[in-house]
Amino acid sequence: MVAANINTMDASKMTDLISSQNINATNEGLLRMSKNNSVVPGVAKNYTVSKDGKTWTFNLRHSKWNDGKPVVASDFVNSWQRTVNPKTASQYSYIFNNIENAEKINAGKMALSKLGVKAEGNYKLVVHLIKPQSYFKYMVSQSYYFPEETSVVKKYGSAYGTNAQKNGYNGPFVLKGWNGTNDNWKLVKNPKYWNAKSIKLDTLNIQAIKDPNTALNGYQSGKLDFTTLSGTQVKQYKNDKNYHVYKQASIYYLEMNEKKFPMFKNKNLRKAFSLAIDKKQLANKVLADGSQAPKGFVADDMSQHNGKDFADQSYVKSAVDYNLAEAKKYWAKGLKETGKKSVNLTLLSDDTDVAKRSTEFVQSQLTKLPGVKITNQNVPYKTRLARSASGQFDLVITAWNADYPDPSNFLDILTSKNAYNNGKWSNAQYDALVKKSEGVDAANENARWNDMVQAEKILMNDQGIVPLYQPAISTLMKPKIQGVQFFPTAPQWDWSKISVK
Repeated sequence: MVAANINTMDASKMTDLISSQNINATNEGLLRMSKNNSVVPGVAKNYTVSKDGKTWTFNLRHSKWNDGKPVVASDFVNSWQRTVNPKTASQYSYIFNNIENAEKINAGKMALSKLGVKAEGNYKLVVHLIKPQSYFKYMVSQSYYFPEETSVVKKYGSAYGTNAQKNGYNGPFVLKGWNGTNDNWKLVKNPKYWNAKSIKLDTLNIQAIKDPNTALNGYQSGKLDFTTLSGTQVKQYKNDKNYHVYKQASIYYLEMNEKKFPMFKNKNLRKAFSLAIDKKQLANKVLADGSQAPKGFVADDMSQHNGKDFADQSYVKSAVDYNLAEAKKYWAKGLKETGKKSVNLTLLSDDTDVAKRSTEFVQSQLTKLPGVKITNQNVPYKTRLARSASGQFDLVITAWNADYPDPSNFLDILTSKNAYNNGKWSNAQYDALVKKSEGVDAANENARWNDMVQAEKILMNDQGIVPLYQPAISTLMKPKIQGVQFFPTAPQWDWSKISVK
């Protein structure tokens, strides 16, 4: 059971968690995430890194696509070129910017063939970076760096990845029964997968169920082996032997559309919105599903340096605190500075149970500010993603799920020109620090860490966004499914660890 349907199976165009989870189940990159923030061999049986940290060489195993064709180095080259091709309009193209010439290619200023990735024969892939990147090993384990079967992409063109048939699969499972819009599909064991002998599951029947009560009824009646729980359900089942909680390296946050409403360029108004929302009450009372109040934009318990957690070092209490009296003072000051007396806004979010309860709570909190009227707009997940990307919102509750355990995974997306910066908050000092951490300080871990800590503090002090909560997944799981390992810093399950009774 999942909370929404698949948006796309095109790794170059994927932006959401559900799509990424299914792409991770059906495909595989050079490496795979494993426990304790480690990586294990995937399509690449091993790899080497040059002394200067800028050349990564991956030696590929002889693996196959589900149609029996070999997975070759050129499948990676073509996939990566397709993602950075400006015609693809991939929102993840920025993640390739440390590969030689990627940024110029994406800007339409250089040919695709100039991308710093080369196939040396069928089973050797050489990647040239513009600067050292210690966490590149994590990045190549993520779906946006996956190979795409070249012949299948050419066959289907713009329709590639729009349903189960129009794709190629080199991972543990093959997707079946997804027509592009339906809420039911199957993951069927892929006999061509190089490590198929370790996969004990033959078929996973997946349903997208938005209502938690419907999902729980399905679990209780034996129709579902796995379901997530709402806060009210957690109270009832938290002592059940089949109850499990998975903390996520993710943050739900509020974006204010500064392009549509220039008034939100005013820092005092942004701070008023943040102080008016009681994040602890939202996490502990409204959601009550294991979620917690955030420490900032970067999730805690995700990345450490010298024994210290990033979220603790970059913590700005006032940016995540609740103080309605102070909020009203900032609000009055901001209104005076912008010449406003009142504001009528629409709050956009998903149409799931959790999203509806979140928007209702945020609405109730913000309307305590004088002159604020909020209308909630809960729409299907796919619609919310599209409207967020195109700037068709006033306020939106969105989320970022970490792909790899490094603060940059969060910080990058709020730089001024990033495609995921939907609210269009901009701060030159923030941009400079993020750029410095990925440029002149890239090879100096201490300096790089300090750059990122300072960038997060700038973001939080300027209240570029309003962090709302760090989620957890509370689940009920039938005992016949044993050994599940879910990695919070990536939308991946370790399928080889699951045994079925």
